[in-house]
Amino acid sequence: MEKRKILTFGIGIAVIACISVVAFYTPSVEAQQAKTLKVFHAGSLAVPLEEAEKQFEALHPDVDVRRESMGSIAAVRQITDVGKIGEVLASADYTLIPGMMYPEYADWYVRFATNDLVLAYNPEKSMYADEVTPDNWYEILRRDGVVFAFSNPNLDPCGYRAVMVCQLSELYYDDEKIFDDLILDNTAITISGEEEGTYLIKTPEDLKPNRDKVNIRPKSVELVALVEEGGIDYAFEYRSVAVQHNLEFVDLPEQIDLSKVEYADFYKKVKLETVDRKTKTGKPIVYGITVPKNAPNPELGREFVKFVIGDAGQKIFADMGQPPIVPPEGSGNMPKELERLVQLESVEPTPTPSPTPTPTPEEPGFEAVFAIAGILAIAYLVLRRRTK
Repeated sequence: MEKRKILTFGIGIAVIACISVVAFYTPSVEAQQAKTLKVFHAGSLAVPLEEAEKQFEALHPDVDVRRESMGSIAAVRQITDVGKIGEVLASADYTLIPGMMYPEYADWYVRFATNDLVLAYNPEKSMYADEVTPDNWYEILRRDGVVFAFSNPNLDPCGYRAVMVCQLSELYYDDEKIFDDLILDNTAITISGEEEGTYLIKTPEDLKPNRDKVNIRPKSVELVALVEEGGIDYAFEYRSVAVQHNLEFVDLPEQIDLSKVEYADFYKKVKLETVDRKTKTGKPIVYGITVPKNAPNPELGREFVKFVIGDAGQKIFADMGQPPIVPPEGSGNMPKELERLVQLESVEPTPTPSPTPTPTPEEPGFEAVFAIAGILAIAYLVLRRRTK
C-alpha cells in the first residue's frame, strides 16, 4: 500500500514537471500575434506615412502599424485628454509637442520635415480658375459666388496657419481689408492690434462660418475631395497635400506662405489664440515627431521614428513633395539610439525626470525549468528511499 502511495506521488510529480515545462515553453497567444504599433498623426502626413507603414511592415513582418489621422491638436489630445495610448505622435507643428505634452507625456521630439501653404483649386470647376494668380488670389476670393475653405484653427495647424496668412497678406499686399473681407465678415473669428505692429487673432469654439462664402472642416485633407468635386472653389492647403492629390494650386509668395526662415520676423507679426487659450505665433512650418512617455511599446515606437527620420523616410517625403529636414533636428531628452541620427540643439531644455518604470520580471530560462524538475525528482527519490 505504501509503495502504491509513493508511485502515485511520483506520477504526480512527473505531471507537475511536464506542466511546468509546457507552461514555460508554449508561446502565448499574445506572443504569436503581430505586435501593434499605434501612430497618431496630422492629416497632412497621411500619404507619406501610409508608404512608410508599408515599408516598415515589410522590414518588420511581426509588426502591424495602425495609424489614426486627424488635425494635429486633436491628435495630441487623444493622448493628453482622451486617454488613448500609442507608440508615436507626429504633428504638423512641432511646438505642439512641448506646448501640450511636456512634461507628463513627452520630453523630446525631432523636427523632421517642412511645408508651406498654397491655395488649391480645380482648373475645371473652380470659379475664375483661369484668372487666379499669386498677385490677385485674394481679389478672386472676394468675388460674389466664390466659396473658399480652411480647416478648423482650434483643431488643425493648417487652419490657424491659413487664418494667419490672410492677415500677413494685408501687410504684404498693403491692403488693410483682406482679413476683414475674407475672415471677419464671414466667421466669428476676431482680431486686435497689439504693440510693435503685431496682431492677435482669436478663434472661438463656434466659428459660425457663412457657408455661402466659407467652408470650415476639422482637418485640411478633408477639403481635398470638396475641391476635386467642385463643392468649393478654393482651399488653403499644404503644398505636399496638393502635390499628393494632383491638385492645381496658387504658389503664394514666400513672405506669407510660412515656408522660409528668412521671413521668420515677418511671420511672427501675427499670433492666434485658440479656444483653449493657447497662443500660436506665426513661424516657418516644421513637423515634429515623438514617442509618448506612456507608450505601451516605446522601443518599437523609437524604431519607427528611426525609419521616418532616416534615409528611407527622407526619400518618401522628398518624393511626395514635402521637403525633409536633413539632418533632422532633435530637442530634449533624446533617446540614445536616435542621437546619432539627429543634430541636437546646442542648448536643450531641461526635461522633467520621468518615473522609473517598474522592471518586467523575466520568464524563467531553460535552466530554471529543469532545475524545478530536478528538485521534484530528488524529492521523489528521497521519499522512496525512506520507505525502504
